[in-house]
Amino acid sequence: MTEEISLEGSEKEEIDSSGGGLGDMASMDSIESRWVIQDDDDSEIGVDDDNDGFDGTGLESDEDEIPEHRLIRTGPRVDSFDVEALEVPGAPRNDYEDLTVGRKVLLAFQTLGVVFGDVGTSPLYTFSVMFSKSPVQGKEDVIGALSLVLYTLLLVPLIKYVLVVLWANDDGEGGTFALYSLISRHAKISLIPNQLRSDTRISSFRLKVPCPELERSLKLKEKLENSLILKKILLVLVLAGTSMVIADGVVTPAMSVMSAVGGLKVGVDVVEQDQVVMISVAFLVILFSLQKYGTSKMGLVVGPALLIWFCCLAGIGIYNLIKYDSSVFRAFNPVHIYYFFKRNSINAWYALGGCILCATGSEALFADLCYFSVRSVQLTFVCLVLPCLMLGYMGQAAYLMENHADASQAFFSSVPGTAFWPVLFIANIAALIASRTMTTATFSCIKQSTALGCFPRLKIIHTSRKFMGQIYIPVLNWFLLAVCLVVVCSISSIDEIGNAYGMAELGVMMTTTILVTLIMLLIWQINIVIVIAFLVVFLGVELVFFSSVIASVGDGSWIILVFAVIMFGIMYIWNYGSKLRYETEVEQKLSMDLMRELGCNLGTIRAPGIGLLYNELVKGVPAIFGHFLTTLPAIHSMVIFVCIKYVPVPVVPQNERFLFRRVCTKSYHLFRCIARYGYKDARKENHQAFEQLLIESLEKFIRREAQERSLESDGNDDSDSEEDFAGSRVVIGPNGSMYSMGVPLLSEYRDLNKPIMEMNASSDHTNHHPFDASSDSSVSEAEQSLERELSFIHKAKESGVVYLLGHGDIRARKDSWFIKKLVINYFYTFLRKNCRRGIANLSVPQSHLMQVGMTYMV
Repeated sequence: MTEEISLEGSEKEEIDSSGGGLGDMASMDSIESRWVIQDDDDSEIGVDDDNDGFDGTGLESDEDEIPEHRLIRTGPRVDSFDVEALEVPGAPRNDYEDLTVGRKVLLAFQTLGVVFGDVGTSPLYTFSVMFSKSPVQGKEDVIGALSLVLYTLLLVPLIKYVLVVLWANDDGEGGTFALYSLISRHAKISLIPNQLRSDTRISSFRLKVPCPELERSLKLKEKLENSLILKKILLVLVLAGTSMVIADGVVTPAMSVMSAVGGLKVGVDVVEQDQVVMISVAFLVILFSLQKYGTSKMGLVVGPALLIWFCCLAGIGIYNLIKYDSSVFRAFNPVHIYYFFKRNSINAWYALGGCILCATGSEALFADLCYFSVRSVQLTFVCLVLPCLMLGYMGQAAYLMENHADASQAFFSSVPGTAFWPVLFIANIAALIASRTMTTATFSCIKQSTALGCFPRLKIIHTSRKFMGQIYIPVLNWFLLAVCLVVVCSISSIDEIGNAYGMAELGVMMTTTILVTLIMLLIWQINIVIVIAFLVVFLGVELVFFSSVIASVGDGSWIILVFAVIMFGIMYIWNYGSKLRYETEVEQKLSMDLMRELGCNLGTIRAPGIGLLYNELVKGVPAIFGHFLTTLPAIHSMVIFVCIKYVPVPVVPQNERFLFRRVCTKSYHLFRCIARYGYKDARKENHQAFEQLLIESLEKFIRREAQERSLESDGNDDSDSEEDFAGSRVVIGPNGSMYSMGVPLLSEYRDLNKPIMEMNASSDHTNHHPFDASSDSSVSEAEQSLERELSFIHKAKESGVVYLLGHGDIRARKDSWFIKKLVINYFYTFLRKNCRRGIANLSVPQSHLMQVGMTYMV
């Protein structure tokens, strides 16, 4: 029968077989078309999508006579093919395993330079900003301000973050998106509908299913999953918190460096603010240039410097307490906070915006957790950081008790004269280190948001071979530098930058409080009284602080607020566009009835080789495959639909990486593979290693599929294959992995990883029946079928592997609202064209690439 490909409608078709620019890719208006079969008499065969029970593991003989048809394009249709894939075992991997005692001590030492730099430099500017808003009128004002600072340190960094929030980590990952990921695993709150039931069987999920007795957890889960409004509110909250984290990554270097360099005005009278700004700009350029050397390397270098800095804080504090006024210990009585507000009224309220600066860096304790363990962070903070900070603040207060006029430069004025220049040097080093703290936290947060579909893909460099979470993002690094320089040059006042600093920190803190409250209700399932107390106390305190900083937004700190709004817009537009694109691709996917009607040759010529068709669908056959069939003169003898999917877990073990499913019958040689990655996983393999791993996993899948058929035959199970699939079971394999099987298993059967011939031979020795002859015949036939298919795979692999990249772009329909057209046609399109393509993670030669694009109307 003659093969024919026809296309209805006029459209421009171009193929880029060398991986060239995306602008040269073929395009189509998929929303106006669908794929149907046409016989030689030109009569169309409609596709009935009501039956989605097609058995993807059904076997047919390669010699079966299958009628040939041709593929044409016509109106829209919807497909409901909704079958999941099988898992394939591999080699397990653990990122943080077998850490020695020495290694743990080293990690605790490195936390000084990576995690605590921000909160460690807060004594440089906290009192200065506070007393600029509420001038010192007497000693009681100093005691009241110190009491505010001490209890803020105890309440926010210690109790909230170190003792509570750190335990809400997502398998060692911290930050806003880590909390969102943790909630996503327990409730289906993602707006992009690419969740699979098999994802919950990844060992990293470790789900704690809500107990039936705790109706609160079940009701909350049901409300989150069934309410689109709640899902959107939660997403907006997370994106707002993330935008504040990015803004924090801008304002932290500006505040820390300018405060440290500002000490020159105390030591050298002729230094003016303009010189401070120029020196700060130079330091910031050096700082961001060193960011590429990684956290481990820099942590070992700056760890000793931060240790010296904290020792200086404690030493200066003790010296001032002894020399000036030790009565500042009265500040531990919280009644002095009441007296401070009673005396200063509205000024005391404004001073809260400066007081919260003592807790800056608290979010970095959590966001940078991916670099270190919870215990190392807690140990370092409680045993070293907190005591040194409290001594440092008490020493400054003791000095100010007798030197009210020096409140504008409280820290450097309190340094003893002989130690001034060494302390100034160490302070500038510490400020540069502190600036890196929030930058590394920003990198971690952006990587998490990218993996969860809320930020455009960027080039990510892993700076440590030992720890996968230590990363560097070049584009983001230089972007943060540019914005930071704008802030420093436009807002030269420490007080104004401090207000912007507090605004960014409080935005992240409030987001964290709300998300941790949800985790307490949904996952931890603790007493409701404790949950309410946590929410009321911490959110109430943070709202009071936020009311203070927002009242001063007009003094120049609005620049950071605008920047945060821009970052929020980028993330929301990317998520919105990705959601529309994915939903459209799901609607346009090819039906299984259509694939059966095409026949095993797919209405075209099957050329030797393997085609890896990359797409984002986790279920069904993507519409871009139909575009390949109608565009290319031939298609590969074996096609694997590869979906790179990020699941809401930090790490997916290697033995749970791949999901495989046979698409159509055996003679089609079509498979679907879902390669699952966590947001902490590094995709650093080259294309040869990826191909080898994928083919080996496919062979394991085929062998196990044959084993299951053999087991089905041995068990004399005559049930229909579709009924078998409906009654599929989940079993635990010998390696501890969980598998979703399409046919019933004999639970007492032997090792699933043994070769099929060995399994059958063992069975023959242990079981003898009167009808062994017919049984041996069927086993032999199954073995031959297995060997033929494995041989087919090897020959296809030898012929070469080609990467078929299908890019689906979206455009708003002409009847859409103007705002939607603006967002989709311009903003989202701009982001998509300038983001990093997923295939960039594999070093695929250009000669092995073929790209075809489709344009969906949404």
